[in-house]
Amino acid sequence: MSRRKTEEPTGLALYDQTARDAAAAVIAAYSTSFALACRMLGPRVRPHVRNIYALARVSDEIVDGPGAEAGLAPDAERRVLDDLETETLAAVERGFSANLVVHAFARTARECGIGEDLIRPFFASMRTDITTATHDAASHDAYIYGSAEVIGLMCLQTFVNAGAPAPVPADPDLVDGARRLGAAFQDVNFLRDLDHDAATLGRDYLGASSRDDVLARIDADLTAAAAVIPRLPPDCRRAVTAAHDLFADLARRLRRDPAPATRVRVPDPVKAALAARAWLGFSPRGARA
Repeated sequence: MSRRKTEEPTGLALYDQTARDAAAAVIAAYSTSFALACRMLGPRVRPHVRNIYALARVSDEIVDGPGAEAGLAPDAERRVLDDLETETLAAVERGFSANLVVHAFARTARECGIGEDLIRPFFASMRTDITTATHDAASHDAYIYGSAEVIGLMCLQTFVNAGAPAPVPADPDLVDGARRLGAAFQDVNFLRDLDHDAATLGRDYLGASSRDDVLARIDADLTAAAAVIPRLPPDCRRAVTAAHDLFADLARRLRRDPAPATRVRVPDPVKAALAARAWLGFSPRGARA
């Protein structure tokens, strides 16, 4: 009994583990598809990716309904978001936060080389949700970069650097692929949530862009990402392939049904088949396959 107790984490190690568990709980509660993809990641990178997405989800919830439901006016939402950004940057600098989700992210950021150049654009896009209702092409691209592309870049930093003695920059081709995959994911979600965003949140992320133009952009981004996914580390490749193929399938369903009665989703048996295909080591599917 005493030997087992000595092997259990204590002090900072226990706090780190508790923070990682908190991040994992956030992801499990909010996205079954993402939780499935995370389970396909190797243990070297899995907790880091959960840490990134947990902070992103908490930040998103401040401006996407729960904050307002709690009685926050837009100015109050902005202050809460600003405070979260300030705490995140400080935690990355010092290596500790009393906020468990922030602490988990900060430990990942320090190990994997995620800095202000990626953190600040993310929070800038979240603030845009408070101030901008309708996007044009320029504001759409800026929003996509901060809300989605930088998340892909953060994940890429973990793929390249988790467990390494010191973080190094990722290959430029992988950087481009990570950005384009993140952009495709976000544009797919914009199309899926078009009616909800307009009716519930009063937002139009796509502006004057036609549905066909958005789908063509998604296809191009997914194709470009697919070309470099095989160059990712082996313990990341299957999960990213599964996520890519899931969103490629969503894009095909959106193309087939221009006016769906409900939010377009991939049936669970198809999700399982895509995950199995990725697990067996197949390359990403073509965007329009």
